[in-house]
Amino acid sequence: MAQYAVLIHAADSAPEGSDELREHDRHAQDLESSGGLVAAFALEPAATATTLRADTVTDGPFVDAKEVIAGFYVIEAPDLDAALRIARGNPVLRMGGAVEVRPVAGGYVRPTA
Repeated sequence: MAQYAVLIHAADSAPEGSDELREHDRHAQDLESSGGLVAAFALEPAATATTLRADTVTDGPFVDAKEVIAGFYVIEAPDLDAALRIARGNPVLRMGGAVEVRPVAGGYVRPTA
């Protein structure tokens, strides 16, 4: 099966303990129980980002935009159409955000001890 990264675009990361975060946690549990979830990561708020360019270091996200990447997960799906059907279930779509689905070219997750 192919792997697809689902990048979550939102106004910012969901605050700890919020209803929004609980909804995302339920979605992750549903994906996990379906057997299609490979990995998932929530990111800290955009204000904690530091961006490196060839000659500068700046605080904050790398572009001025209404939305930031608030998190991402990797799923397994037989093809892009199936990955898009899975990604349409992401709660951020009901909250005014967006998701981006991209095939994974390769990756590594350090094994835990």
